[in-house]
Amino acid sequence: MQTPTMSTPRPSSPRPRLHQPDRDAQADEAVRQLVEHLQVGLDRGDADHYDRQFAADVLWGSPYGMTLTGFELLNSIHRAQLARPTVARSRYEPVQTLMPTPDVVITHVRRRALPDADGTEPTGFSEMAMYVLVRRDGQWWLAAGQNTPIANQP
Repeated sequence: MQTPTMSTPRPSSPRPRLHQPDRDAQADEAVRQLVEHLQVGLDRGDADHYDRQFAADVLWGSPYGMTLTGFELLNSIHRAQLARPTVARSRYEPVQTLMPTPDVVITHVRRRALPDADGTEPTGFSEMAMYVLVRRDGQWWLAAGQNTPIANQP
């Protein structure tokens, strides 16, 4: 049996540009809505609001290395996390967006840890997330998210 090999694309072969700049406003609005739900849910300690746009079969990669599938499991974890009074203050910031098809948006969103209310250094960590949003019946749903902690540069 022959071992399959990966073919290397020829440098002369054209690579498609996937982003559709004429849809930037749509993509930005979809991401704005997601970020607003995340921020309000975090600020209020309300996991149901935080997870409001998560699809029933959402795929999730946590900043702790866990991979989860499904809204029910993820929402129960978020409920437990947000019920604790020690949730650190932070701010969600859209970074970049790609809309490869009219019904799919891929975005990077930074969650920046903020100083505590008394001005001391943040107790939480910052992270970068990649989110995939899919539009179904006019509604944007989070299909997948991957969270990566941001480490300080050495």
